[in-house]
Amino acid sequence: MARIKLLTNRLSGGNKADSGAVHRAAEILDAEVVQWSPGDAVPDPEPGQTYVAAGGDGTAMALASSLIGTGANMAVLPLGTFNYFARGLGFSEDVEEAARQVRDGYGHEISVGTVNGQVFLNNASLGIYPTILRERESIYDRWGRHRLVAHWSVLRTFLRFRRPMKVTFDLGEGRETRRTALVFVGRSAFQLQTFGLHGVEAISEDNFAVLVARGQTRWDLFRLTARLALRSVEEGRDYDLFRIPTLDVEVHKKGPVLLAFDGEKRRETSPFRFRMSREKLKVVMPPHRMDTA
Repeated sequence: MARIKLLTNRLSGGNKADSGAVHRAAEILDAEVVQWSPGDAVPDPEPGQTYVAAGGDGTAMALASSLIGTGANMAVLPLGTFNYFARGLGFSEDVEEAARQVRDGYGHEISVGTVNGQVFLNNASLGIYPTILRERESIYDRWGRHRLVAHWSVLRTFLRFRRPMKVTFDLGEGRETRRTALVFVGRSAFQLQTFGLHGVEAISEDNFAVLVARGQTRWDLFRLTARLALRSVEEGRDYDLFRIPTLDVEVHKKGPVLLAFDGEKRRETSPFRFRMSREKLKVVMPPHRMDTA
């Protein structure tokens, strides 16, 4: 059997503690450690070969983009800020324990989302959240990558918010135009459950859970954030929910629009076409999930 390859993202915000954790994980997995960046293609991935991404959700998404449809196995060691994908699969946030779970785990195929051909694992979004990510990166550069810092970036972005964007949706049953501060396209049941949001069943049915915020002002956004923290958000009051396998979104704005996907961001020209992947991604699941598979 081919040796496991443990890929470390040379572009991510790692530190000495992360390096030590990767070294110990490599010993547990008897893995070859390979320096890698999201712009690099994984060379000739073979069916059955296991690649382990050491990093956060962005690193996991980048590896998934390279491995989907190849038959190679993908696993994750959670070294990011939130680690929604790894936690959603059931992996421990203790890196050494996660390495043991990868070592003893089993393969499972999943569907993933795409937006304009870009793979995403947890979510993609338009509106206020991509702006939060842009603000977050500037704060990270100054204060480091911590969850408290990430929350502070939300407050700073809301204080600068001026007006919602105008978007037109094609939900497969006609077009609808409205103003909203956020279009959130979810593919992580774990993330939805974490914030007390509806739509979890859509994920298991290979659909998107599309949440469209109803709030129009910065104070609406503050209220929404408080309700998310308290897990008291309500469908129909705070957001509208669509459970659908495809979605087209046109943003009525001149020039490229900021798009977020799994904590990463870039500017793209509207419209945005959300589709489920035609090919499957093979992931390693922790052994304790066998009982619930």
